[in-house]
Amino acid sequence: MPSASYGSSRYYPRRSRRKGNNRVSVSNRNNTAETCASGSSSNGIPTTVMNSQPPHNPPYDLRRKSPPYPILENGFPNLRKRPRRSCSVNTDIFSPPAAHYLQYELPDEVLLTIFSYLLEKDLCRLSQVCKRFQTIANDNGLWKRLYHNIFEYDIPLFNPEPCKFEFIPPNDCEYANPWKESFRQLYRGIHVRPGQGSRYKARGRSLAHFDTVQTALDHADENPTSGVPSIVFLHAGTYRGEFLVIDTDVALIGAAAGNVAESVVLERQSGSTMMFGDGAKSAYAGHLTLKFTPDVASTVPHHKHYCLEVGENCSPTIDHCIIRSTSVVGAAVCVSGQGAAPVIKHCDISDCENVGLYVTDYAHGTYEDNEISRNALAGIWVKNYANPIMRRNHIHHGRDVGIFTFDNGLGFFEANDIHNNRIAGFEVKAGANPTVVQCEIHHGQTGGIYVHENGLGQFIDNRIHSNNFAGVWITSNSNPTIRRNEIYNGQQGGVYIFGEGRGLIEHNNIYGNALAGIQIRTNSDPIVRHNKIHHGQHGGIYVHEKGEGLIEENEVYANTLAGVWITTGSTPVLRRNRIHSGKQVGVYFYDNGHGKLEDNDIFNHLYSGVQIRTGSNPVIRGNKIWGGQNGGVLVYNGGLGLLEQNEIFDNAMAGVWIKTDSNPTLKRNKIFDGRDGGICIFNGGKGILEENDIFRNAQAGVLISTQSHPVLRHNRIFDGLAAGIEITLNATATLENNQIFNNRFGGLCLATGVNPIVRCNKIFSNQDAVEKAVRNGQCLYKISSYTSFPMHDFYRCQTCNTTGRNAICVNCIKTCHAGHEVEFVRHDRFFCDCGAGTLCNQCQLQGEPAQDTDTLYDSAEPMESHTLMVN
Repeated sequence: MPSASYGSSRYYPRRSRRKGNNRVSVSNRNNTAETCASGSSSNGIPTTVMNSQPPHNPPYDLRRKSPPYPILENGFPNLRKRPRRSCSVNTDIFSPPAAHYLQYELPDEVLLTIFSYLLEKDLCRLSQVCKRFQTIANDNGLWKRLYHNIFEYDIPLFNPEPCKFEFIPPNDCEYANPWKESFRQLYRGIHVRPGQGSRYKARGRSLAHFDTVQTALDHADENPTSGVPSIVFLHAGTYRGEFLVIDTDVALIGAAAGNVAESVVLERQSGSTMMFGDGAKSAYAGHLTLKFTPDVASTVPHHKHYCLEVGENCSPTIDHCIIRSTSVVGAAVCVSGQGAAPVIKHCDISDCENVGLYVTDYAHGTYEDNEISRNALAGIWVKNYANPIMRRNHIHHGRDVGIFTFDNGLGFFEANDIHNNRIAGFEVKAGANPTVVQCEIHHGQTGGIYVHENGLGQFIDNRIHSNNFAGVWITSNSNPTIRRNEIYNGQQGGVYIFGEGRGLIEHNNIYGNALAGIQIRTNSDPIVRHNKIHHGQHGGIYVHEKGEGLIEENEVYANTLAGVWITTGSTPVLRRNRIHSGKQVGVYFYDNGHGKLEDNDIFNHLYSGVQIRTGSNPVIRGNKIWGGQNGGVLVYNGGLGLLEQNEIFDNAMAGVWIKTDSNPTLKRNKIFDGRDGGICIFNGGKGILEENDIFRNAQAGVLISTQSHPVLRHNRIFDGLAAGIEITLNATATLENNQIFNNRFGGLCLATGVNPIVRCNKIFSNQDAVEKAVRNGQCLYKISSYTSFPMHDFYRCQTCNTTGRNAICVNCIKTCHAGHEVEFVRHDRFFCDCGAGTLCNQCQLQGEPAQDTDTLYDSAEPMESHTLMVN
């Protein structure tokens, strides 16, 4: 047999272990003396052999239950072949023929050893002899040795259909002999293995073999296989300088032990290393390393700067390839032209000195499960109406952007992992309109997604997180859709829209970012709706520098600073949002912030629900503003605004504060159930209050203090737990056509020196609890405790050396301080310190003394936002 069948290592057939009493020794088989002594039958077969020899038990258990020859009446087989002649004692005429011995008596180990010297064609012929030969000739070990010798693979490779090659471990394979089945599927292949021609031209084998790739491809073109593409196997080695242009359906695949692609290298220094052209509809290249390594010192010009090039009207499959390029221009892979639609999968396109994958000029294709990393420029470029499908690619640690779509590039990007790129993970520019779904874009050294210069795009169901800058940037008239994404843990903001950017931002979950969840500035005008913006380390939504936008039906909550900031000439519209549970203000207008705040639910903030200051002039209409730990609405430092048809209730302090030269307009609001006053106006506050319902507040319905001068018209102020309107400390007001009724401490209460303009008001049915207490000789503390401030005569006791901050009611002066030197101070708001037990003498009109509390002559000061202090 030819030695080529062995390959480089000796094959050892498996052996079966048998007990000694089942094994027939050679001496027993050839002992003619015993045979003669035992006698023989009439047909010449030794009786000792037939009657006493134990049966052979092959490991395959293929011994037939009955002999293959006709049985005579005497029980012996009818032997048709002529007995073998021998010079020894004439007993051979009684022995079985050689064929019978080979088929039934020769041990399996011996047959395996014999078969191991044969090649695949001979084994196939032997498998047709009998069932035993068929089983032994199909032994996995025999075919594995042959397989390694021809293909070199460690694991069987299968080709179940065109352009599909897959390694399947033998234990996971459905075939009884996976090595033989793989051999069968690949046997038509052409082998490129320099210097190994004898291995493929041995007796019992006829496989096509060549020393160069190009001659193998020429042979495949000249001798096509019917119905299926030809296969060219490139065995281990480095193939340099061959310019491979593939324009037919041929499969080019590496063949080597271990990591196949690393062992088979195609390298070229000029032009493209491999090019697919028109006609390569079902071509295949797999398990190869493709290198393009141009000599930078060479003077030879070349216009192609690609390692792998796919041209028009072809759709090859490139699978499990390693692709490298040291060219500083061009790209490692270029797919270009109408009808270019490759399948590129499981490839490693890394460490290239320019772009990794470049898809352009109306090209399509499917790109799946590739590793694209550490490239000098973008990992992927898509431009000029190219429309690839890219799934499950790993694009990371690029020295530029991860994916760059521009100049009207398209594409469908699904479930890609994009991270640790030096610029944005995904950049869209100049009319590009990709669709990006279920990707993870994270740990970018700048931003996550950057859309600019009229960029478009659909970004849906992605996870965008942990980027050094904003998760999403939108600028310069770009208009993408950002929908159902998780945008979180950014080192700056979540979504940043600036420079006249637009966009639809909806149904996203934006949280845990270091700056604002959404920032809108410089004439940008996005639509922001149905988002959750929460637990930010800064604010929720920040609109500044003439930012605009429609912001509706979002939930903004639990942010460290303001839920929404609006400033510096910005005019957004906020409708039907839920803004709540913030650690500062709900909505904050400052420095000429404008816009509309309509039909929002604003509640449970640590500071005011809404603050307006420094020239800001918003329209606040139809909102519910409640549950604030400070006030409902605070207007101060020259703030303006129209507050109309709002419900402002259940705030811990005043429903509306107006102070420090502010001048808002309040119309048709309901301000009720406050735990302090309804509206407090002080420190030079102004304002026009018309047609409001102010009721059931714990302090005065309207408190006007300290040089303030508002105008109140046609308001209804009723059911208050203190006075209806109180004016004190040199304030004044214009009161026209108001109805003030059913308030506990009285309707209109004026401190000493106050002279308001009062016209046509109806003041009726108030309870006048202060006057009743005075008439009944009660201490006013009895009806006010230290939480309310009834307006009445304010005295001090010089004998008890009380200060200007200790007020004593008239009944305590008469009873507790009888005979003391006392002084009338003024008619004003206070609670009685004598009744509160804060003076030296115990009040004779009260029971147990209360806690020590200084008299407060005004409602508590509202807390202003600290946002500007920390920004």
